Amino acid sequence: MANLDRPSGLKPIKNLGGSPWNGKANIYYFTSDYDSTVFKGDIVKLAGSADATGKFPSIEKSAAGNLANVGVVIGFGTHPSLMVDPDNLNMKYKLTKTEMYALVVDDPFVIFEVQEDGAIDADAVGQAANFIDAGGDTDTGLSGIELQSSDTGATGNLRIMRAVNREDNALGTNCKWEVLLVEHAYREQVTVVGV
Repeated sequence: MANLDRPSGLKPIKNLGGSPWNGKANIYYFTSDYDSTVFKGDIVKLAGSADATGKFPSIEKSAAGNLANVGVVIGFGTHPSLMVDPDNLNMKYKLTKTEMYALVVDDPFVIFEVQEDGAIDADAVGQAANFIDAGGDTDTGLSGIELQSSDTGATGNLRIMRAVNREDNALGTNCKWEVLLVEHAYREQVTVVGV
């Protein structure tokens, strides 16, 4: 059976130590002049500022090769204490040039599930790869980020841990993989030699 082609960015699934992901996330901030849409499952990086209180660091959407990735967005809100927009309860993503707060899974040891854009084999386990972003879906609010199958090697944004162990997942096109953010702002950078 072929894998479903259903990109949805990165989804937190467990901790590197083996425990399930406990739902923890921290609040970050998008400035009103940030001119990009952001979706649930998008990777973000620090933007070098904070909101007016200084309590919530500013972030921007990350790109392949960025070295300051801080985590993955899982929710949005118009106020740091309310991760929803009371005027738009169906808000699914961050609009361009809209001041907004975001829940970000910023633990550098959380493992995420992501779909690949092609087909890599078992030899890719342990290697790194960058991601590719086809844009998000405004109907679902989910990211279009996928693991870039043509870009596996010693360096990249994502460390390939293993194929997701589910009956509806198999090696081949659109396989779902467990990955770790390699280039993380809160963890020392490590390059694996010899892969």
